[in-house]
Amino acid sequence: MAVERVRSFAPVIWPDSRVLVLGTVPSPKSRENQINYGNPRNRFWPVLAALWGEEDPKTNEGRFDLLRRHHVALWDVLESCQIKGASDASIADPVPNDISRALELAPIQAVFTTGATATRLYRKLCEPECGVPCTGLPSTSPANASWTKERLVEAYGVIRTAADAAV
Repeated sequence: MAVERVRSFAPVIWPDSRVLVLGTVPSPKSRENQINYGNPRNRFWPVLAALWGEEDPKTNEGRFDLLRRHHVALWDVLESCQIKGASDASIADPVPNDISRALELAPIQAVFTTGATATRLYRKLCEPECGVPCTGLPSTSPANASWTKERLVEAYGVIRTAADAAV
């Protein structure tokens, strides 16, 4: 698999978004399916739906609706980077997204990062610029098999707490 320059999608954000969830950068499957966490084996969407006791949305429209109804914005830490496949360990030449832009679009009360690399890169590249700390969460990637869906739902409960408290 070759190293390629990958770009993030535009932020998914509404004027009433209260929490911002940030991944690292879209994977090849996410780019193919035109949505973050678009790999069918990634547990992000089932975990997010479980937070509110809902069915896992199977379409991009259903996923955007889930986010909108629960005041969750979605974006990536990186605007672009060099990466081999979906391997965060291979990231080179990272260019951060302007997180301040998202913070100006909605009254974001909390920022969450998904996975150790997203957390590390946010704290190094974004937090000094925007001044908003993040809460790091475990990756929902199938590569993070040591975390069961149940454990992920428990860990991700902080997203629901923050989104519901801010409404």
